[in-house]
Amino acid sequence: MRYMRPFSLYSDLLKTHKKGRARLLGLDVGEKYVGLAVSDTSNKIASPLSVLLRKKTNIDLMASDFQSLISELSIAGFVVGCPFDKLRSTTPDGWQVKLLINDLSKTGKLEGVCYTYWNESFTSKNAELLLKPANLHPVQSKTVIDKFAAVGILQGYLDYVNKKLKLEAAQ
Repeated sequence: MRYMRPFSLYSDLLKTHKKGRARLLGLDVGEKYVGLAVSDTSNKIASPLSVLLRKKTNIDLMASDFQSLISELSIAGFVVGCPFDKLRSTTPDGWQVKLLINDLSKTGKLEGVCYTYWNESFTSKNAELLLKPANLHPVQSKTVIDKFAAVGILQGYLDYVNKKLKLEAAQ
């Protein structure tokens, strides 16, 4: 796996993949679950996808799941939610995220996959507040919140890169 700066990931996607084919996968990494969201083929809209169970003992299985998603959905890269503080420094929770990415890289199953980090501050809280009126069962609620937090991460990223592209085109 290879880290790329946020806009570089998107620029690379546009250069190396046919427009309208490659998608991005958003990840909301939590202690127990990893919420997943996927972009549409034009990389404008994020949609909830699924939730993976996160354990230290299932990293290899998670990497295999990611391999399948990459193949099935034409995933070109990952947008990984990572909490930052006001100075854009990684928080203690952010180190947990980076450790997961490092563990996934060590499996060797995701060679060539590019990823970037995107600030996930308040995405889980926003998803929780949005879903509160649905009165879901607590177990179901947690996984739904994780998926929608991943949507918030990915949608925030997509809005940023698409706005930046428009601004650059206008100049």
